[in-house]
Amino acid sequence: MESEHRVSTLELFFDLVFVFTITQLTVLLADDLTLRGAGQVVLIFTVLFWMYGGYAHLTNQVPPDRTVRRVLLMLAMGAFLVCALAVPTAFGAGGIAFGLGYLLVVLVHGALFTQAHGRGVLWFALPNVLCALSVTAAGFFDGLPAWGLWMLALLLQFVTPVVVQRVAASRAAEPEAAEVAETAEGPGQTVGDQLGGMNAAHLVERHGLLLIIVFGESVIAIGIGVGSLPLSLGIAGGAFLALTIASAMWWMYFVRDEGRAEEVFERTPTERRFKLAMVAYYYAFLPMLLGIAVFAAGVKKTIGHLGEHLHSGPAVALAGGVALYLAGDLAFRAALGIGPGRYRAAALVLALATVPAGTSWTGAGQLVALACVLVGALAAEGRRSPAEPAEAAAAEAVTGSG
Repeated sequence: MESEHRVSTLELFFDLVFVFTITQLTVLLADDLTLRGAGQVVLIFTVLFWMYGGYAHLTNQVPPDRTVRRVLLMLAMGAFLVCALAVPTAFGAGGIAFGLGYLLVVLVHGALFTQAHGRGVLWFALPNVLCALSVTAAGFFDGLPAWGLWMLALLLQFVTPVVVQRVAASRAAEPEAAEVAETAEGPGQTVGDQLGGMNAAHLVERHGLLLIIVFGESVIAIGIGVGSLPLSLGIAGGAFLALTIASAMWWMYFVRDEGRAEEVFERTPTERRFKLAMVAYYYAFLPMLLGIAVFAAGVKKTIGHLGEHLHSGPAVALAGGVALYLAGDLAFRAALGIGPGRYRAAALVLALATVPAGTSWTGAGQLVALACVLVGALAAEGRRSPAEPAEAAAAEAVTGSG
């Protein structure tokens, strides 16, 4: 049984600052519901979430329990705030400011990891710096060169975990290298130790707290969408429907998935946790978080026009946001070996099919349809037999990640 390691209030404070970037991305998408706008949102958030994950792993292994660590973490919070403020113009006049803020995020991350683990951090710190420099350089260009530099940053991020895992495996297999690492990085602190030393309860709790804060953004979007409109019965009903959809998405993860995820991680050998965490809490969590942001953008554009035909942008945002969340949730469940997934897969297809309800009928009609789809999926899951034992799910996840 692992020792208890809870998320600190400073980490939660950090998450609140980071989530402001999602608020800004929601605004950016709501103002430009096009493929170009969606592409910018995906690129910006993917780059930012990479370093959020880096800090989640950092505080999992290097808790902010000392003054120097707390101060550095607060400095990183300030850097993330700069990035958030620059999000609306990250592909324009604010690109350089965004890049410099991101570079500071990366440098503080490397400094904190170095404090605890020595030179071994270079295997991921250097690619992170190159990624930040690529994003900064994109601020000097417009059009295709800027997009190309952002794509280069993504490529560096996707390659880094593969490199780090191979280094960890090779060093674990070579006693001589381990001895050198022990001398250079401190007793027992090799790259492999850093990857496998994550605490399961802290990892799951940290990402769950992030998710719940992001859900709060969908609620804020309701209020922003209402704005100064008089609170009529129709507006109140639309707000209730939007909250019902958000609540159903919350239920899917926090009632059905979170506890089982922690059990799977606790039973996964430490040397395989990093790979599993990357798949579950980075690659799968990306569409989940983006889905909430996209749905929030759709709500913001819909709530004041509930009785009207929606334009294709808001209708696709409502349905696409829910579908994107479900796609990420299905990937999350597949990575951890928990299920079933067929009801949520069906809900994903049905959610996309609600677009005509918004464009040909009304915004309220589409919200009703989405609420019925999600509540129906949860009801179908609740009628089946109890979830498979956590031990079986863990065994499947361990086998699949090997």
